[in-house]
Amino acid sequence: MNTFFSTRALTLMSAGIAINMTLGQLASMLKLPLFLDAIGTLIVALLSGPVAALVTGLMTNLIWGLISSPVAAAFAPVAAVIGLVGGLCARSGGFRTLPRVLLSSLLITVAVVLVATPIRTYLFGGATGSGADFLVAYMNVLGTKLIESVAITVLGTNLVDKLICALVAWFAVRALPQRVRSQFPHAAPVR
Repeated sequence: MNTFFSTRALTLMSAGIAINMTLGQLASMLKLPLFLDAIGTLIVALLSGPVAALVTGLMTNLIWGLISSPVAAAFAPVAAVIGLVGGLCARSGGFRTLPRVLLSSLLITVAVVLVATPIRTYLFGGATGSGADFLVAYMNVLGTKLIESVAITVLGTNLVDKLICALVAWFAVRALPQRVRSQFPHAAPVR
């Protein structure tokens, strides 16, 4: 357990939480139909593996929920799943090449849809105050059932969001010198 939570890993996890909250809050304030709150989690996934990334995602949303947005706390399981799936993808080579990053972002999105749809539908009636609320409302007006509207919206927004997050994390880790990456014993291979 201490290899996942070495001082280096804990420092990285803290930085990941700060990145997630900063970018996520910016996207929320601008009412973007994106979240951008998983880049830090995916950087942790690439450098420290699935357990550290799961904890990073979970803690991001719990802390964010306490500080400014109770809605964020409700989505803590989603953030944890992003870290877990992202870390498992990274561990299995899902961030070695661009096509694999694209596939990994799709797998992360599928996991998000499975976990986020019931939370957004049953806890919030489809509306969470994000820019994606418009899409749910629009599809509802067109006659789509609420859970279907939410699932389609979650899928659509997260396909783009998780692709952006995965690409930014991948490029960021690739830009690190090899000597820095080698200091993380669970770092995924990236090219």
